[in-house]
Amino acid sequence: MTQYFFGTAGWSYKDWEGIVYPAKKGANFHALVFLAQYIDVVEINSTFYRPPAIRMSWSWIKRVDGYPDFLFTVKLHQVFTHQRKGFSQKDVNEFKGGIEPLKAHNRLAAILIQFPWSFAQNTLHVDYLTNLFKLFEEFPLALEIRHSSWDNAEFYDLLSEHKVSFCNIDQPVIGKSIKPTALCTNPELSYVRLHGRNYKNWFSEKAGRDERYNYLYSNDELEDWIVRIKALGKKSKKVVVITNNHYRGQALANALQIKNMITDEKLDIPLDLLKQYPALKEIIKKIKSGQMDLFEEEEN
Repeated sequence: MTQYFFGTAGWSYKDWEGIVYPAKKGANFHALVFLAQYIDVVEINSTFYRPPAIRMSWSWIKRVDGYPDFLFTVKLHQVFTHQRKGFSQKDVNEFKGGIEPLKAHNRLAAILIQFPWSFAQNTLHVDYLTNLFKLFEEFPLALEIRHSSWDNAEFYDLLSEHKVSFCNIDQPVIGKSIKPTALCTNPELSYVRLHGRNYKNWFSEKAGRDERYNYLYSNDELEDWIVRIKALGKKSKKVVVITNNHYRGQALANALQIKNMITDEKLDIPLDLLKQYPALKEIIKKIKSGQMDLFEEEEN
């Protein structure tokens, strides 16, 4: 039976205060523990900016000790994906060592290898990818590319050969941007990543991170992805769905929507998030008879 894991890209955002996280917190409050009550996986983005430290991996494992099925995905450091030069075997070993506890304790869903839109397909880039896969081959890998030049059978066969999961993404489709897909290149794991559809700021050099990912998916937009996610579930043992439209907690709102629409389960939701997005009551799909709607407060 397919396992689905729904979660957000990151958890440390100042603009989540008072929206996702309570404005007043207890002495023992930790954002990761708080999120683990509601979602099944978190994508660690800090490892893109600095190599992971083994002590941090142990800390994450300890934080979610009460949630035995909770998983992490870890974004590969930018030296391997955006700079693509100047790194050594020492850098490779450092990254591997930093996340080894996650793998050893069955908490690692995948290393996410995410390249920028400008990384288009050519012979040099294909060779680079092949070598990169070999460097990290003992870990589960998921690859995100954003340029449509990669959309061909030969490339997908390459991923299958190296047991790399293709990351199906939602992004503003502008020019040569790759369109939404439901492709499985590794039967062990399928990966979905939703970035939002902020066409105005997606390629704007003036837009900051928050402006670029400021987007709340509508119910109709999510319905299209529910079809794709279910299709992936028929081809994979695990399906990881990550929402990256993080600004002001929109990622968590949409992640909970998707989880509800896939599983038909009664879900809890942070009260502050419900107050922030009351309009969601109108677009959430009703779940099984006798259970409350995702954003409907239970009557006492």
